[in-house]
Amino acid sequence: MQFDDRAKAFETRFAHDADMQFRAEARRNRLLGLWAAGLLGKTGDEADNYAVSVVKADFQEAGHEDVVRKLVADLDGKASEADIRAKLTEMEAEAKAQLLDQNKDS
Repeated sequence: MQFDDRAKAFETRFAHDADMQFRAEARRNRLLGLWAAGLLGKTGDEADNYAVSVVKADFQEAGHEDVVRKLVADLDGKASEADIRAKLTEMEAEAKAQLLDQNKDS
């Protein structure tokens, strides 16, 4: 019985970690989208809608290359690929920090 309990705890932890990773990536992409929207001169609902399109772009393939490609194309000259990748890393840290803060308050 103890083995079953440990296996169940491991499965629960794995599911939680996977969910948190998905939420962090979605939040990272939204933050990245809002940053890019600002560079494109979008504000308000237009900026929010653009951020959602960046989140959706991440569902095209595994990893974040689909998001980078979208932003490189959309920002054409307003930010380099290196700038986008640096901002992606920055926003990932920010997204994880926000989720940790949110979980502390819960």
